[in-house]
Amino acid sequence: MATGDTAGEAHVEVRDLTMAYGSFVLMRDLNFTVRRGDVFIIMGGSGCGKSTLLRHMIGLKEPARGEVLYGGESFTAAPPGRREQMVRNFGVMYQSGALWTSMTLAENVALPLEQYTDLSKREVRDIVAYKLALVGLSGFEDFYPADISGGMNKRAGLARAMALDPEILFFDEPSAGLDPLSAKRLDDLILHLAESLGSTVVVVTHELASIFAIGTNSVFLDVESRTMAASGDPGQLRDRSPREDVRLFLNRGVADGKSFPNGAPAATNGGDRGDRDRPAGPPDR
Repeated sequence: MATGDTAGEAHVEVRDLTMAYGSFVLMRDLNFTVRRGDVFIIMGGSGCGKSTLLRHMIGLKEPARGEVLYGGESFTAAPPGRREQMVRNFGVMYQSGALWTSMTLAENVALPLEQYTDLSKREVRDIVAYKLALVGLSGFEDFYPADISGGMNKRAGLARAMALDPEILFFDEPSAGLDPLSAKRLDDLILHLAESLGSTVVVVTHELASIFAIGTNSVFLDVESRTMAASGDPGQLRDRSPREDVRLFLNRGVADGKSFPNGAPAATNGGDRGDRDRPAGPPDR
């Protein structure tokens, strides 16, 4: 991951962040730091705002209050031109892969290279082949998204996210919809790429297997109090968090001999699928 000279540095800082839809406050007073080289997990129950937080971090939604900083520089307060420069250091893989269905895998991965660089067609072609090979899709350049499996679509989305060699990779529910073996392979791939490329990784997920397999740091969003309940190493939070609700969530509803009535945290309206953590009606969460 990060080199010895940079490991442990603050790469992303979220300060006093409040997320809201109009007058409805989804989360307030979020404060946490993503260290350079972290595989940072954004976790919490369904509907707590995990995907919405990621959208705030990459600039798709503006905070009601607070700011996000990259390398000590405010992304939130940056003018449009500077913000666009900062965004080029991000790679984003959305839940579905978000590939253009009318384009081949090679054309999808080439798109950011064609938009944001002056590389020749041959150079673009070589980089595309390399990125697809990194995710195990060598030989699938001319396939369309409809021709391949869901797991392969996710990997193609990852290849596109890496196209510009970003410093930070963002993943929104990368294992959603995958069978357990495909999810495990994707986790292993994320870890391998983070280590080999030296990238910082931010992952939205509530999949416990993924959280403990890849996470080095985390923030836990609490839907009841509408703020963060804990931050730190997921394994340590599972075993030693002072918050019982955090331990229960990370132990599948059982901790210290206690459990939720139904073996899991209380359900909330909606889930973390795209915009579905946005409240659909009056606040009841």
